[in-house]
Amino acid sequence: MKDNTKTEETVTITKAEYESLKQQVAWLMEQLNLSKHRQFGASSEKTVYDQGTIFNEAESSANEKASEPDIEEVKAYRRKKSHKSSDRLPPDLPVEIIEYELPEEERICPDCGEQLHVMGHESREELKLIPAKAIITRHVRYVYACRNCEKNAEQVPFVKAVIPEPVIKGSFASPEAVAHIATQKFVMAIPLYRQEQEWERNGILLSRQTMSNWLIRCAENWLKPIYVRMHELLCAGEVLHADETTMQVLKEVGKGAHSKSYMWLYRTSCDAKHPIVLYDYQPTRLGKHPAEFLRGFHGFLHTDGYAEYHRKLPDAIIVVGCWAHCRRKFDEALKVLAEKDRADSAASTGKDFCDRLFDLEREFAGLTPDDNFEARRKARSKRSKPIMEEFFTWATKINKDVLPQSLLGQAIRYALNERLWLERVLLDGRLELSNNRAERSIKPFVIGRKNWLFNNTPKGAAASAIIYSIIETAKENGSNPFEYLTEVFRKAPNLQLDSTVDSLLPWNMCGDN
Repeated sequence: MKDNTKTEETVTITKAEYESLKQQVAWLMEQLNLSKHRQFGASSEKTVYDQGTIFNEAESSANEKASEPDIEEVKAYRRKKSHKSSDRLPPDLPVEIIEYELPEEERICPDCGEQLHVMGHESREELKLIPAKAIITRHVRYVYACRNCEKNAEQVPFVKAVIPEPVIKGSFASPEAVAHIATQKFVMAIPLYRQEQEWERNGILLSRQTMSNWLIRCAENWLKPIYVRMHELLCAGEVLHADETTMQVLKEVGKGAHSKSYMWLYRTSCDAKHPIVLYDYQPTRLGKHPAEFLRGFHGFLHTDGYAEYHRKLPDAIIVVGCWAHCRRKFDEALKVLAEKDRADSAASTGKDFCDRLFDLEREFAGLTPDDNFEARRKARSKRSKPIMEEFFTWATKINKDVLPQSLLGQAIRYALNERLWLERVLLDGRLELSNNRAERSIKPFVIGRKNWLFNNTPKGAAASAIIYSIIETAKENGSNPFEYLTEVFRKAPNLQLDSTVDSLLPWNMCGDN
C-alpha cells in the first residue's frame, strides 16, 4: 500500500517537473526564435506576413501576354507615357554654361563650300558636385589717426573700424568651420576622428581635440542660451513626448568606463506651432530626471511603459501610454510562431485589436484642420473606445490561460498593467495613439552613437545634448542645419543674448516660417 502511495507521489512530482520543463523549453524556444528574427529577419512590424514574393517582384508581376503601355498622340509625333521622376533640382542653382562651337576654318558647307551660320543649338544638363574646399579669411581692421593732432596736440586719438567678434576668441575657427564640423558629426554621424582624417587628406592638420574644443565652447557660449529658452517654451506647452536611450561616457565620476549613462529626449506634440526637440544627458535612468527637467510643466506626457514615469512624476503631469508598444509585444509573440499557426492565434487577435485602433487614427487624421482635435476626441469616444473595452475584456479573459513568461503572456500582462495610461488617449484630441513621435526624434542620436560609440567626458556629453537639440529643432522647423548654425555663430557673439535670444530661435531665422 505504501509502495503504491509512493509511486503515485513520484508520478505526480514527475508530471509537475515535466510540465515545468516543458514550459521552460517553450519559453527558451520563443526567445531563440525571437533572437533569430531580430538578427536575421525584417524589423518591420507590418501586419501582412505572407510576403514571400516581396523580393521577387519582377518575376511575380511579369506577364508576357500583357499589352505594351498606351501611346498618346502629341502633335506631330507619338511617344510613350512616361512615369514622373521624384528627382528634382532647385531652380536657383547656379548654372555654368559650356559652349561648343566649330572653329572658323571648319565652318564651310560640305556641299557648296560657302560659309556656315548658326541656325540653332542643342543642349543637355548635368548636376556637377563640387567637394568642400577650405580658404583663409583674413580680417584686416584699420586704425585711424588725426594728422592735425599728430602735429599740434599732446595726445593723438585713435579710431578703429568696426569688426565683428569671432566665434571663439584667440582661435582660427570660423562660424562656417564650426557649423560644418557640427553638421558632419550630429547630422551625418561622422565621428571627429574620421573628420580629422578627411582634413588631413586635404592637406589640413586639424586634430579631433581641437574640433572637440570648438564644439564644446560654442555649445556653452552660443547654443546653450537658445537651449535654455527653448526649454522654457517646451514646459509652457500642454502636450509633450518623452523617451530615453543609453549612452557611454568614459570619464564619469563614480562610474566605470563601461557603465551606462542615458540621453533623455523631450519634444512637443502635433499641437505645437513651432516644434521643439530637446535632449538631456543624465548619468542614470531614474525618474527624478524627467521630474526635474519638466519642473513647471502642467499637461499630458506621452511615454512608453517605463515604470519610473508612473512613480516619480508629479500629479500635474498626466502620463499617456503608447499603443505602439502594446502592439509591438503582440507582434513579437506572433513572429515566433510557425506560419501555419499565426492566423488563428491569440497573438494575432491582440495585434488585430491594435491595428483597428491605428486604422481609425489614419481615418481621423482626415478631419478638417479647424476642429481637428475636438472632432478627433469625439470620434475616438464613439468609435475607438468600444474597441479598447473589447480588447481589455478579451485580454482579461485569456490572461489566466497563457504562460506568464511566454511572449504572449508578457504582451497580455503589459496591456493590462498599462490599461490606465493607454486609455488616457481618449481624454483629449491633441493626444496621439503612440509615442512614435519621440522615438523618431531620438533616432538621430541612436544612429550617431553607432558611429562615435561614446563620449569622453560628461562635459562633452552635455554639449552633445545641446547641439543635437538645436540641430533637430532646426530640422523640424524647416531650417538647413549648416546654414542655421553658421548664422547663429556669426550673430550670437555680437548680441546681448539675455535680451535677444528669441531672434536666434530656429523658427525666427528660417524664411519659410
